[in-house]
Amino acid sequence: MQKVSLDAMVRTQLQAAADSSSGRAARTVFGGHEHHLRQTLIALRGGQALAEHESPGEATVLVLHGRVRLGAGDDAWDGRRGDLLIVPDSVHRLDALEDAAVLLTVVKNRD
Repeated sequence: MQKVSLDAMVRTQLQAAADSSSGRAARTVFGGHEHHLRQTLIALRGGQALAEHESPGEATVLVLHGRVRLGAGDDAWDGRRGDLLIVPDSVHRLDALEDAAVLLTVVKNRD
């Protein structure tokens, strides 16, 4: 069994994002290339974004800190701490409305 403090990770990744020229930082919490399930903690400075992209499988975004907007086409969903956003199965983007950290959970499609 393994225990991970998401609160501590959020603090660390928010600092890393603040120190980064891109305004972003990410760390895999669980999973990876050898797993179907992957959880990644992503921190973004306010005003930064993850540009439009496809999802490799079913995905959710759990907002751990701040506020974000998940957009797909003409649709958008705002989330704040404690909100779980279901990622649409279409091209989408994630914007940080303020300094934010999210836990992205993806179950990759099997080949």
